[in-house]
Amino acid sequence: MSRWWTETVAALGDVVPLPLVALILLAVALLAALGWYFFPAWVPSRLPRFSLPRWRRPRLPRFRLPRFRLPRFRRRSRKRTDPPPVRLPAPRTPEPVPAGGLGPADRLAAEGRYAEAVRERLREMVRLLVVRQVVEPRPGLTVVELTEAAARNRPQVRPTLHAAGAIFSDLWYAQRPATAAHDRRMRELATDLSRELTGEEPR
Repeated sequence: MSRWWTETVAALGDVVPLPLVALILLAVALLAALGWYFFPAWVPSRLPRFSLPRWRRPRLPRFRLPRFRLPRFRRRSRKRTDPPPVRLPAPRTPEPVPAGGLGPADRLAAEGRYAEAVRERLREMVRLLVVRQVVEPRPGLTVVELTEAAARNRPQVRPTLHAAGAIFSDLWYAQRPATAAHDRRMRELATDLSRELTGEEPR
């Protein structure tokens, strides 16, 4: 190794003078010392980036199939309407009943006109309430209003009037066929109302 080094230095001395080589080595050492002392101020903060262009995949046209929608059938919601208020039958002057004879309601029931007989018995019940001053005579009064007005003065008559109003509503507003059982029940309710108001049964 010493022979190789000796030959290399001798060959370099023939080309470059030794004082120049020493000066070059001194300059290199000085640059290395300055670089080490001022590191890393001389190093650039951001190095240049070399990026290759990106290859983009070509977009193919999309083929969309047409959508077929079936028609929807919507059920129409029926509007719920409140039933009309049940009006009382128009009052009229009571017919005179001969001694031992039948009243208007009994004559209608005997003829098989049970719906009209029920209406006549309800008129008699309303007339009795007016005579006893339980309610005031007022045209256009409904069954519910009559029951509430009478129950304020005589609470015991509420069940009787409520049942009588239900029978009248079923026959005249719900259009249910009237039978003798309806007339018989209405006659019993009229008897109960008279007993509750006067303490005696009607003749």
